Amino acid sequence: MARPELAGRPNLFSRSFNSVTAMTDLLVLYYSRHGSVANMARHIAHGIESVRDCTARLRTVPPVSAVCEACEDDIPAAGPPYASHDDLQECDGLALGSPTRFGNMAAPLKYFIDATGDLWLSGTLAGKPAAVFTSTSSQHGGQESTLLSMMLPLLHHGMIIMGLPYQEPELMTTQSGGTPYGPTHVAGPDNKLPISDHEKRLCIALGKRLALTAAMLGKGRKS
Repeated sequence: MARPELAGRPNLFSRSFNSVTAMTDLLVLYYSRHGSVANMARHIAHGIESVRDCTARLRTVPPVSAVCEACEDDIPAAGPPYASHDDLQECDGLALGSPTRFGNMAAPLKYFIDATGDLWLSGTLAGKPAAVFTSTSSQHGGQESTLLSMMLPLLHHGMIIMGLPYQEPELMTTQSGGTPYGPTHVAGPDNKLPISDHEKRLCIALGKRLALTAAMLGKGRKS
């Protein structure tokens, strides 16, 4: 029975429920062998979550086994969970990262991407923003060719590719990694060099730019 003293007053529960802002969910998907790409992914996630109502979902992929896929556990021993197609379906944008292998992405990440034909057929990723990042052992170890090759399957999926504009001053002053195609890191021949301040700021800048773009595109789709 309705209480007369509440007549004409708004339903507070409905008002609070309707005012909840939907979060923009950005997927940071990567493969990392020695930890450098994983570290970059965390900085990109930090940039994403610096944008209001945006959240970063960190995911990785398992190594490719030369013996049998069944030898690899379903859950990694440490770090973020392995990615699934649901992560790609649910995300509002994607940052894709890999170490360089002969100027291309590493096999485990390509293996995962190559199995996304069902998402391509359904157009699940079409219209979503995407960006790429990589790490190499040497200064000229194929960073730019790796980034460009990583963009190709994303273009086939109909994603909107984003890079880093030269309004980011670190692109002009970095002495290590950093390209307009996406953030990079020079890990050194023993893969132990820490991420430089310039590299770190470019990772954060990419995450922020990706999140802002995904949020704006999301508002456009809902309007």
